[in-house]
This record gives sequence, structure tokens and C-alpha cells, in this order.
Amino acid sequence: MSKVVSSGVTALYWNIGTRINKEILNNGRAEYGKQIVATLSRQLVQEYGKNFEEKNLRRIIQFAQLFCEAENVATLWRQLSWSHFKLLLPVKDELQRDFYAQMCNVESWNVETLRDKINSMLFERTALSQKPEEMIKKELALLRDENKMSPDLVFRDPYVLGFLGLKDTYSEKDLETAILFELEKFILELGVGFTFVARQKRMIIDGEDYHLDLLFYHRKLKRLVAIDLKIGKFEAGYKGQMEAYLRWLEKYEVEEGEEKPIGLILCAEGNNELVELLQLDKANIKVAKYITEYLPNHLLKQKLHEFILASKKQIENNINDQ
Repeated sequence: MSKVVSSGVTALYWNIGTRINKEILNNGRAEYGKQIVATLSRQLVQEYGKNFEEKNLRRIIQFAQLFCEAENVATLWRQLSWSHFKLLLPVKDELQRDFYAQMCNVESWNVETLRDKINSMLFERTALSQKPEEMIKKELALLRDENKMSPDLVFRDPYVLGFLGLKDTYSEKDLETAILFELEKFILELGVGFTFVARQKRMIIDGEDYHLDLLFYHRKLKRLVAIDLKIGKFEAGYKGQMEAYLRWLEKYEVEEGEEKPIGLILCAEGNNELVELLQLDKANIKVAKYITEYLPNHLLKQKLHEFILASKKQIENNINDQ
């Protein structure tokens, strides 16, 4: 019942904002816009109460401007409350705003989760953010229209694992144990849809025992996700090891109707050029860094900015070499 009331309020705000934009502000072309909004707010407050004070009325108008397609926004307000939309309005980049709105809708984030995702710069940490703009739009459209989620929407780099409480020096075993101890938080960082399957998954190959650190299943992707933990820099040999794990899982664990398994190698440090040269995407393998301490937002932004610049430079070099 509360969700119905909430969607009704949001729909009301959108319709009011749309009418003000079209009939009074002439879609932003009216020179007297600021004055008329203030006057209109005073009139609406007298008749309908404080929800139409000037600050909120401007939000309502902005809401209708940014989410202008009626069919798309109607789908969103069935799941998202007005409080969700208030968090989305300050997101300046249209693609980022659409990403957070669609992921919030599909994964049923509450308001606090949405705030955390925006503050931790989830979009910038997804593989999707490194793609060309047209490809980003295409994948978000598939998510919105067909509820299809790609690995680029699911996997991110880096993963922020400050909640593990690791000391300056730790082993891969320490990292694995800490993750299992804080499994719920780790899954939240991975994203909605992950289900824990096994720790130290045993695989017998040519009579020898091999052990995969962590095995998950992702419901939307409909595939097993093999996670290997490394405390140092990414090395070329990790590819062959993960490929063996994935082929074994494909042979013995994949059930009918599931996609091929995908691997995630979590390293303390990346090695972008080596990862690119090894063409890991073709082998269904992702490589990502992890951060074991909480960073102030400005430092996280700085690190991500440096990473994005390096990635774009690598992509430009690849294009020039072709």
C-alpha cells in the first residue's frame, strides 16, 4: 500500500512539473522563470501545503525536465520513491543518472543503498563506464526494455573492501577468511544477484587437487562466477590458472540453461597493459583491483580519475596501432 501511495505522489509531482515546464516556463525559454516559480510556490503552499515550497517545487520542475519521457519514468516510479529521485537529480551526467536509475529499479535498492552507490562512485567503477558512449546507451536500453544485464554492468574495478579491517600486511588466506567473515558486506559490494556457493572449491585435474578461492552464482547473468584472490600485482600466469578453473566448472558444474562461467581475479594492484595484451575478455575473465581501506571521497575520486585516464589512453593507443 505504501508503495502505491509513494508512486502516486511521484506521478503527481511529475505531472505538475511537466505542466509548469510546458505551460508556464515554456520549456525554459521564459525570461521571468525565477520570479514566476517563487510566486507559483507561494500560491501552491497556501492551497496544498508545504510540499510545494520553492525549493521542492524547483526539484519537481527539474525532475520533469530530466526524466521527460513519460513511459520510461512511469516504469521507474513504480519501484523508486520520490526520495530516490531526489538523490538522482544532482547527478549531472545523463548516462550516470540513467545507470543509477535503472540499476536501482532492477536491483530494488533502498534510498540508503542508492546514496552509498552514488557516493562510492559505482558507475565509474563498472566496466561499462570504460565503453564508448553509444555502447553504454545500448546496454542501459537493454536493461531498461528487456531486463537484460551484461557482465559489464555487474563487474567493477576497483572493489572497495575497507569493511574487512585488514592490517597493512596480510596473506591471501587472511583476505579469504576476512571476506567470509564479512560475507554479507562482500556480497553487497559485489552487487545484487550474487549467491555464495563454495569456499576453496575442490577440483581434481589429472589426479591433482586444485582449489578455487571463492565460487558464486549470479542469478541475472545465469552463470557461475569464480573468484581468485591475489595479494600482489596481476601476473600473466593467473590467466592459465583461471582458465583451467572455468573449463573444469563448465565440464562438471554448469547445468542446462546456464551460461558459461566467468572468472574474476581480484588483485591488490592492476597491470592494465598486460591485461589488455592477454585479451582476457575473450576468455571470460575479468581482472579488478581492490582497496582494503576506506578512502575519503575526494581521494577515491582522484584514484578513479587516474584509472579512467589510463584506461582511455590505453584504448586510444590500441586504436592508433590498428
